[in-house]
Amino acid sequence: MSRRTTKLLKAALSALHYSGAARVAAPLTGRNGVIFMLHQVGPGTPRAFNPNSILKVTPEFLDSVIRHIRAAGFDIVGLDEVKARLNEAPGSRPFAVFTLDDGYKDNREFAYPVFKRHNVPFTIYVPTAYADGHGELWWLALEEALRKLQRVEIKRDGATRVYRLRIDAEKKFAFHDIYWWLRQIPEDRARAVVRDLAAKAGFEVAGLCRDLVMSWDEIRALSKNPLVMIAAHTTNHFALAKLPVETARREMADSIARVEKELGKPVRHFSYPYGDDESAGEREFEIARELGLETAVTTRKGLLRMKHAHTLTALPRLSLNGAYQDVRYVKALLSGLPFALRDGVKGALGIVRGRSPSGALEAVSHPASASTR
Repeated sequence: MSRRTTKLLKAALSALHYSGAARVAAPLTGRNGVIFMLHQVGPGTPRAFNPNSILKVTPEFLDSVIRHIRAAGFDIVGLDEVKARLNEAPGSRPFAVFTLDDGYKDNREFAYPVFKRHNVPFTIYVPTAYADGHGELWWLALEEALRKLQRVEIKRDGATRVYRLRIDAEKKFAFHDIYWWLRQIPEDRARAVVRDLAAKAGFEVAGLCRDLVMSWDEIRALSKNPLVMIAAHTTNHFALAKLPVETARREMADSIARVEKELGKPVRHFSYPYGDDESAGEREFEIARELGLETAVTTRKGLLRMKHAHTLTALPRLSLNGAYQDVRYVKALLSGLPFALRDGVKGALGIVRGRSPSGALEAVSHPASASTR
């Protein structure tokens, strides 16, 4: 997402908040609950070239969100309560759930103390290859490679594309262009491209995983606290919809079995890697049901309503985005008004065009649309 778009979205959410529109609309557009999505939590370290910063929030921001949620009358619960809460009578107290994807070490070092201080339950979704120390955080590896290199050549679409990386603006353009191309091509090919770039930059992709993600011993130690739930996030963090059905099923089933074996506890919850429409769809939701999962979460933007009691393996989440670390944005989104406006525009465009509108509307309705790593 461009800096200009981010600025416009911030302005729109601020307007909904300060005008009172969000507060007035809340009784009509409100929600039964919300599942928050986070990735990394740690101190702010601003860099001019930091394209993955949207995936990291500070402990102070997390603390402020928890305080606001409680003050607004939400019950903060674990995933095991979601099904029952969605089946409660209208008018029941709203609820919030906190989830973190990928199992970063900073979840233990910085997020856990905040949750513990507030006695808040939370879930960490772990790709098992990451905990083994040989996973590929390829989006972070791409950033690091472009930071180190001055020029790269990539063969794509039948030609060689050259990216000059002398200044931050060039690096930002290259990251955006390469990242979204990689998201469209087969996983094996995409990861091979990043491994090659990392090698040219003088580092190993898997080394980032070992540096940044918790090991099984660290996960086991953290999971001893009753506030902490560990859930599954596939084996290799592949976009499941790109895979043959049996491969996708194996990625899901093997990760569930592995987490159960490592922790000695049943696994009832799952997160789809990337989680957008192109990475997980009805086929994957059905596999999750067949595997007996109680819930499975996407990165599709939205709040929880009673209707989601019938689609528990396709639940939306609300991203706590590193570019939007201000509680007023959270307040505006929790009112439900941005999503009501989105759905109204989508419906109108669908009627006019005779089809669903582009994903650009997702970006307009929610600032974290790029948070699908």
